[in-house]
Amino acid sequence: MTAKKIITVFGATGRQGGALVRAVLADRDGAFTVRAVTRHPDGDPAAELKQLGTEVVRGDMDDPSSLGPAFEHAYGAFLMTNFWEHMSAEREKTQAEALARAASHAGVQHAIWSTLEDTRECVPLDDERMPTLQDHYKVPHFDGKAEADRFFLDAGVPTTFLRTTFFWENLFGSFAPQRGADGALWLTYPMGDARLSGMAVDDVGRTALAVFARGTDLIAATVSIAGEHLKVADMAAALTESLGEPVRYRPLTPNEWRAQGFPGADESGNMFQYYADCEQHFTEARDIDAVRGLNPALQDFGTWLAAHRDRLRTTWT
Repeated sequence: MTAKKIITVFGATGRQGGALVRAVLADRDGAFTVRAVTRHPDGDPAAELKQLGTEVVRGDMDDPSSLGPAFEHAYGAFLMTNFWEHMSAEREKTQAEALARAASHAGVQHAIWSTLEDTRECVPLDDERMPTLQDHYKVPHFDGKAEADRFFLDAGVPTTFLRTTFFWENLFGSFAPQRGADGALWLTYPMGDARLSGMAVDDVGRTALAVFARGTDLIAATVSIAGEHLKVADMAAALTESLGEPVRYRPLTPNEWRAQGFPGADESGNMFQYYADCEQHFTEARDIDAVRGLNPALQDFGTWLAAHRDRLRTTWT
């Protein structure tokens, strides 16, 4: 029996990395096994992975000396950074550079780097449609990742650049509908009539696994993914039908969104404005049929809603 190839997975206790762990574990007859990397190997999320038979190791992107063992004897690696943990594009880039160097030193044969577009190609820094943030960026958590792409190229890491999008799981948290004074649920985004590219986070894992399974075919390629492109009003209508309760769409202007002043309001306001103002470029880069060719189980919004209806009702009660 041929030994399975090890994929080192960063973010294994979070959304994207966790989705890949689940995808590999579900593919019992597949060619890969997982090594889950976490800063907290003794924590409860890591314990759950261990119970599933997953190897768990410590690794901290802010401590480059800790990364070597995570890559040892690994065939592949799924690499990602979490901007929202610290909200610094510069720190995110430093972390990505550490990952690239460690992957290169270990001789990883195939890396997937979870990245995003450089929004400044559509909205230049001197464009006054939206404020410049952190001195150098329009949407720092996009632009920082895009700048970090070069670290993998410079280090000679055989890399597939996987560009994700808005996760529908955000409806459980930061971007969930809110009950108004009238008791109705309101989905409030600064998107106007533009389509929002969205996807189920599990499909990040399934698609990443398919990329690894393709071998060298997609090395150096950019693979941009989504599950469906929907106007927010249509999302609200689908939620209404699924939940049996009216969910209404309240479109704000980007300036109204940013003026709310909560932590990350400028960042997320710029993100939504980029989605809207650069809708054609962003959605055309994500060919749903092509993504489904990699991942036949790709979910559209209706499929995702059906699977999460009970949780959504509980979350918003």
